[in-house]
Amino acid sequence: MESGSGFNYVPPSASFDKSRVLDVKPLRSLKPVFPSGSEAPPFVCAPPNGPFPHGFMPFYPFSVPQGSQASPDLNHHNPQSMQMPMGPVPAPLRAFRSPQSQEYSRAFNGDADSSMGTFREVDGNEDGYFVGKKRAASRMQKKTRKNQDAKPSFSFAARKGSGPGFVVDINQAERDDGNREVVNLVLMRFDALRRRLSQLEDAKELGNGVIRRADLKAANLLMSKGIRTNMRRRIGAPPGVEIGDIFFFRMEMCVVGLHSQSMGGIDYLIFKDTLDQDPVVVCIVSSAGYDDDVEDTDVLIYSGQGGNFGKRDKQATDQKLQRGNLALERSFQRGNDIRVVRGIKDAFNPTSKIYVYDGLYKIQESWTENKTGCNIFKYKFVRMPGQPDAFAIWKSIQKWKEGLSPRVGLILPDLTSGAESIPVSLVNDVDEEKGPAHFTYFPTVKYSKSFNLTQPSFGCNCQNACQPGDPNCSCIRKNEGDFPYTNNGVLVGRKPLIHECGPTCPCLPNCKNRVSQNGLKVHLEVFKTTDRGWGLRSWDPIRAGTFICEYAGEVIDKVKGKQGGEEGENDEYVFDTTRFYNPFKWNYEPGLLEEECSNDSNEVYKIPSPLIISAKNMGNVARFMNHSCSPNVFWQPVLYEHNNQSFLHIAFFAIKHIPPMTELTYDYGIARSDEVEGNNELTGKKKCLCGSSSCRGYFG
Repeated sequence: MESGSGFNYVPPSASFDKSRVLDVKPLRSLKPVFPSGSEAPPFVCAPPNGPFPHGFMPFYPFSVPQGSQASPDLNHHNPQSMQMPMGPVPAPLRAFRSPQSQEYSRAFNGDADSSMGTFREVDGNEDGYFVGKKRAASRMQKKTRKNQDAKPSFSFAARKGSGPGFVVDINQAERDDGNREVVNLVLMRFDALRRRLSQLEDAKELGNGVIRRADLKAANLLMSKGIRTNMRRRIGAPPGVEIGDIFFFRMEMCVVGLHSQSMGGIDYLIFKDTLDQDPVVVCIVSSAGYDDDVEDTDVLIYSGQGGNFGKRDKQATDQKLQRGNLALERSFQRGNDIRVVRGIKDAFNPTSKIYVYDGLYKIQESWTENKTGCNIFKYKFVRMPGQPDAFAIWKSIQKWKEGLSPRVGLILPDLTSGAESIPVSLVNDVDEEKGPAHFTYFPTVKYSKSFNLTQPSFGCNCQNACQPGDPNCSCIRKNEGDFPYTNNGVLVGRKPLIHECGPTCPCLPNCKNRVSQNGLKVHLEVFKTTDRGWGLRSWDPIRAGTFICEYAGEVIDKVKGKQGGEEGENDEYVFDTTRFYNPFKWNYEPGLLEEECSNDSNEVYKIPSPLIISAKNMGNVARFMNHSCSPNVFWQPVLYEHNNQSFLHIAFFAIKHIPPMTELTYDYGIARSDEVEGNNELTGKKKCLCGSSSCRGYFG
């Protein structure tokens, strides 16, 4: 029986207490309750620092009273629920659109219902109001004519075939409607800027109650420069955003057009349909801020917004059928597609969440429940069939970790035999092969005694832990005065060479400048691929800039490595720094922070001496990482001293956020001919099977 059939209805589920629901009418039969003019005027013009009318909030500020703590996860359902701290308040999010997109109006034909009309967006986050089609078209034509000759305020998009991250023009069409390449580049630029801002914050004493929210600052800077995409609001999937994509900050979802609200959990538009003005939901975020049932991988029981539920300092009240709740009810009646993002607790940072785009859902049922004497709205979201798994993968991994279900195809629970602090499982669910050829697992590089090491080097004299910005730390001075990692161990930027504290440095073993020396941090799995032998992936989500592993093996002489034979060109497990690697941009643009071009933007490696590592007989998990022309992992030279001698290591870091069970790949590069010094002729090509859209067809 449908909830809108005219009968009292309670969903048949053991999770609901039917005895407490006495006479509940379906939402469809309820009269909408709209806020009075005193509660929420339809449009507000307020100065940046207020005062603000009841029900309207400024954009989340960067400063609060001294002693206040920034909340890493806000109340996502109710944008009115947060107590705003005092202090300087920047302009709302709507003020950070590019000049070409401010106060725009568009004609929009709804994907779910052709009767949907035009809308005008008010603030990009909440309510909108209708404008006539002629007026909307006229304004758009004027805006188009005005900007035909205008150049974008910041050049940023992909140049096909030039590798990830090159900076060229992005046109207005790509801002309105993105693609996979543009989405990846926008996210890369966001995180690069965020990491740099975090580095600057870590290196200075923060006073006057300034909030350490580099994510908000980075988003504001990018939006003010027009570095964003999918600005055209739509029902359905935004172009370039794929099911299973993960986000570590809500602002990442804003800059790629997945979810336009910086705090609220319900993102909706308002349309004119015949004589009515209907709000329609386009995306929701479910992050356990309310009493949601989130255990089922294909069904989500979602609570409405408002009512002060979950607030200890406020009394709960009835939720009202207005704003986001009314939009949910209208979407239930229309049956339009709704994007669903699930917030999952970050195992490495319990105070934060990771947001997973779980695809398109429809609202199948709606009802009310009585909780603590107050009514709340409930909506049953059902996932549309035929979509790739996303949240289901996270639930499967959780069961593997807790031992609640076996890992299909498991051969060994730990192929490292305890050499790593975190076990690395060996899995084959493709064929009957029982494992790779025999090798000795060794977690780091092994230099022979006869190998010519670099010049003698000495470590720092820090007695506790090296502090960011400390000019007396010799290891920081070697890094041009910057700590190479943020406080949570994320690499800030690619450098020609990174100097870490070594084993003989007196600083504490947990010093933040020893990131690549402390072993694996994520649960990796060696698995059998369908066409490229064995590969490597992670059970855990990996944030951009996270250390994954180093390339372990035996350091071999350059001349020996080029003579062929057991240690030569027939060795498929060789890492060679002298190969040609496609260049790509990963660091932030100094101009965004009005900084001069510095070593932070210099991503050309300067290896002290050529390094060739063979992992054929001895190595670690890195030997299983396959090649890709569009990799999600890059290598970084790292140097640290031991017994007054410097040892060079090759560390792998994530280029971008990597969802669980995604294969980890890096660019193998192409060998050069050494017959003539400086010869750029490429030799030893092998057919590439990476399958990426920018595949060059060969490697090696």
